[in-house]
Amino acid sequence: MYRFLLTRQWLITILIALLLIPATIELGFWQLHRHQARVARNELIGQALTAAPVPYDTLSAAPGRAVPKDLVWRAVTATGQYDPAHEFVVRKRTDSSGTIGYFVVTPLKLSDGKGSVLVNRGWVASAATATEYPAVPAAPTGEVTLTGRLRPDETTGGSEGFVKDRAGLPDRQFNLINTAQQTKETGTDLLGGYLELTGTNPAPADQPQLVPEPNHSDIGPHMAYAVQWWLFTGMIPVGVWVLARREAKDRAKQAAEAEPETDAEPVTV
Repeated sequence: MYRFLLTRQWLITILIALLLIPATIELGFWQLHRHQARVARNELIGQALTAAPVPYDTLSAAPGRAVPKDLVWRAVTATGQYDPAHEFVVRKRTDSSGTIGYFVVTPLKLSDGKGSVLVNRGWVASAATATEYPAVPAAPTGEVTLTGRLRPDETTGGSEGFVKDRAGLPDRQFNLINTAQQTKETGTDLLGGYLELTGTNPAPADQPQLVPEPNHSDIGPHMAYAVQWWLFTGMIPVGVWVLARREAKDRAKQAAEAEPETDAEPVTV
């Protein structure tokens, strides 16, 4: 009854099904690993944000030093004076409502003389034209003590990989917050990573809109996607079996209809 499974069409169908089964299993595990990575990231962010702040230069003690993954988002403090001469803005960044504007980044010269740190002071609206420098609240003068979140340098190959670091931008406008890039641009030695501002003492009368705390409660849809892929894996052999049964019944019905009738009454002469 099932000899038709040896036909070319059915052999191809079975081969495709056999290839799809390990592929969908692997896709399920891929989504599972993404879910696990998201959960681990959320736990790391939550722990970092609730830990007591520590001095910035104890975590990023040398120019060009990369920020370790387990220290990203760590609450830090820094005391010094802003260096507005080397301030710049970062293009195409959004506020909490998704409006596109700029991040304002100003170096802070540390009071202990260990160097300077880039400080993302927050978000401002776009300028009237793409080439115009936006209106930016002035950085506080004199010595200030900052609190913020420790962030790694942005790179085109990292978490900000969607950013294209194009050349030829207007003066003091960049696409990335990157200490190596700014050291080359200004000749200033900058400690690795940067500080994402959360508070200033004394508080300024006017400042950019602070960057909101990252969302570390959303685990995303990856686990649901993993389950869907594995359900699809189970449906593949079931689907092949249902199709085979249907074709077997159709062939049996066609064969029965093609047989001549043998129980007709004899004709009397």
